[in-house]
Amino acid sequence: MNSPTSPRSDEVSRRGFVQLTLGWLAGTFALAASAAAAVRFLVPNVLFEPSLRFKLGKPDDYPDGSVSFLEDERVFLVRKGNTFRCLSAVCTHLGCTVNRADHGYHCPCHGSVFDEQGVVKSGPAPRALEWFLVALSKDNRLLVDKSQRVNADKYLVL
Repeated sequence: MNSPTSPRSDEVSRRGFVQLTLGWLAGTFALAASAAAAVRFLVPNVLFEPSLRFKLGKPDDYPDGSVSFLEDERVFLVRKGNTFRCLSAVCTHLGCTVNRADHGYHCPCHGSVFDEQGVVKSGPAPRALEWFLVALSKDNRLLVDKSQRVNADKYLVL
């Protein structure tokens, strides 16, 4: 009598091969996902913000009576005679950039109006525009420090 031959115990059936392959793939995927999560956890979220201190040109670069808008820094550099002041161009209402207007500044977003000193004349802005410290650097360039707020009557005298 011939008995049907059974597969040897060390051979892998087709079903066993598929199960083994899927198991390895699932394990590899789980390991890769865990490694990616661990790396992501170890790498901090970094937000690069512009420096609060920055240099401008030499004082002679700004004519007497000028109000220069510096778009990247969002400030106005004001020169009157031999004095320099720096006014924030950020509206105190919702942070829009204010524009220069006749005898002051105007916020295009919600209509706040500020006088030459940055004081609120009308609109929803809750307080005046901020003034920042202006100094002269060692290389004879203007240096603005937005981390140091000053009163409207404080300015650099050359």
